[in-house]
Amino acid sequence: MTNPNTAAGTASETVPAGPSLLPGPVPPITRNLAVAVAAVGPLAVAAVRLLLPSDTTDDPAAVVAKTLSHPELQTAVLWLDYLALVTLPLAVLLVAVRAVRASRVLGSVAAVVAWLGFATLPWTAALDPVPLAAQDAGLAQDASVRLLDALTVAGPGGLEAVVFVVGHVLGTVLLGLALWRAVPRWAAVAIVVSQPLHFVAAVVLGNHVLDAVAWALTAVGFAVAVAVARP
Repeated sequence: MTNPNTAAGTASETVPAGPSLLPGPVPPITRNLAVAVAAVGPLAVAAVRLLLPSDTTDDPAAVVAKTLSHPELQTAVLWLDYLALVTLPLAVLLVAVRAVRASRVLGSVAAVVAWLGFATLPWTAALDPVPLAAQDAGLAQDASVRLLDALTVAGPGGLEAVVFVVGHVLGTVLLGLALWRAVPRWAAVAIVVSQPLHFVAAVVLGNHVLDAVAWALTAVGFAVAVAVARP
């Protein structure tokens, strides 16, 4: 008669173990690529804020006049807009995943708020080509002003502006707070203060250099978060 204990032992020795459900280590090339994306998006916006010929608080007439006075700067801004649009949403998602892992409730709230804000960036950036495109189409400057003014309020334009400002400023602050224990403290502080500093620099002071510094802080904080926080 077969010994049940012996049979069980033999079966346990011969049955191969199934695949592990635990995630394996992230390959260095994947992690490095993720860190680069997390940094490039905010850095592209930093360059935009530094080079932009107009100020955030300018009315459409001032925006058109300043843009047409510096078309070379605006052309650079348009290319940087494109770079930001293809990298910044992914950068936010990469950081948001780590924020949720670090603090489930606060991280989830932060992810939603930040995504709502940054997801409206294409609508805002869509206004940047208008002055140069209108000039190339043969429109007079006053017609360009009217067109830009109409685009800012067309459809959800007014709502979009509010969602963008509140979402990307408050959302970034919440992301930094959610990551408070998951990243070096200085990196969390950089994320928390960066977008309020951007708001003050852009809306209150009209200081392009300080605005660029604020977005650079976002870039550094995002990159560190993706590099060291658990995905």
